[in-house]
Parts: sequence; structure tokens; C-alpha cells
Amino acid sequence: MRIPCIVAIDGPAASGKSTLAEKLADFLGYLYFDTGVMYRAVTLAALRELDTLDEAMVTGLAERIDIDVRPPSVQDGRKYDVLMNGEDVTWQIRCPEVDANVSQVSAYPGVRRAMTAQQRRIGQRGRVVMVGRDIGTVVLPEADLKIYLDASVEERARRRYLEVQQRGENISYQSILSSMKKRDQIDSTREVAPLRPADDAVILNSDGVTAEEVLEQVKALLADC
Repeated sequence: MRIPCIVAIDGPAASGKSTLAEKLADFLGYLYFDTGVMYRAVTLAALRELDTLDEAMVTGLAERIDIDVRPPSVQDGRKYDVLMNGEDVTWQIRCPEVDANVSQVSAYPGVRRAMTAQQRRIGQRGRVVMVGRDIGTVVLPEADLKIYLDASVEERARRRYLEVQQRGENISYQSILSSMKKRDQIDSTREVAPLRPADDAVILNSDGVTAEEVLEQVKALLADC
């Protein structure tokens, strides 16, 4: 078995792709890289430095800042370090203000182009499991193994509903389902890097399948690489 140097995992929200990527990275001893953190870092920088989230201004900022993702240097529950111009912002990017604005920022074509370049720089170091929505199609089309992990929108909304319940948040299932359908529509129809499987991706469905079972399916794929 030749272990692939770069593994790309794409899919819609709550399909289980981040869980799969984390478990696979642990199994391989690779860096787990959730590319969504880069858009969170840009959003944090914009909230700190700009008076507005105007597309042109945020894009200019995204083109100037340096974002890096490295293996965790602190044992505080983090899965990786997120560095913005050398500053450790691993936990700051998870604040409510970033949560509320990251979808807007990540939809800007110029921001996506800037982040794609930085994601490629990190991914081309190798020994990485990179997860997102356009990794196999845009960021790293040369990846050794490409997985597209899907699930029905109803199942994904149910998972997200259970997550928010466990956190004590009062959000209805119907509200989550509606929001997820809207996000799917935005992701799959945007002009730059729409959500879709790469032509050579292996498509897996996680409906009614545990995270461990999905991982075993991917391990079997590694044996064929």
C-alpha cells in the first residue's frame, strides 16, 4: 500500500467530512487541515482592522495577510495551530462575531482566490488531509486521493440539531434545516469554486453510517492507492 501524500475531502455542511478528515489524519500521522479556518481568520482580521465588510476592502486584506496552519503546539484541545501574520489565533477565530460573519466573507470571490493560493502552499508540503468544499476541484486537483462525503440534507440537519441541543442552544430543527438548504444553495451555485465532486473523486454517503464505518471505507481505498 502506497500511502497518499495529499488527501482531499470535500462535501456539504455536516456530512461528517471534518470528523472523517480528523480520524484519517490521526491514522496516517498527517496534518489535519480544515480549510474553513482560513476564512475564519480573514473574517477575524476584517473585524479587527476594517470598519466595514465591504467586498473590495476585505479582499484587499485577504491578499495582504499571511495565514498558516501547523500541527498543534499546545495541548489545549486544539487540532492544529492557526497563525495569522505569526499570531496564534486558533481560538479567537471561534468567537461569536466570526461565526456571524464568516459566511459573507467566504462568499467573496477575491477572498476565495487569495485563500486558495495559501491553501495550496500549505497542502503542497504533503502529508496532509485537507477538508473543505473545493479541495479536490480547485485547491489541490493533484491530490492523491479525493473523497466527496455526502448525506441527505435532512440527516445533516438532524446531526446539527443534536449538536446545538448538547450545547444548550434553543434552535429548532426546522430552522436548522432551512438554513442548511440555503447554505447548500449558496455553496453549489456560487461563481467561484462551487461545491461539487471532482471528476475523479470517490463519492461516499454517510446516511445511516457511523463515523468509524466511513473511516474503514476510506482505509480500504488507501489499500488500492
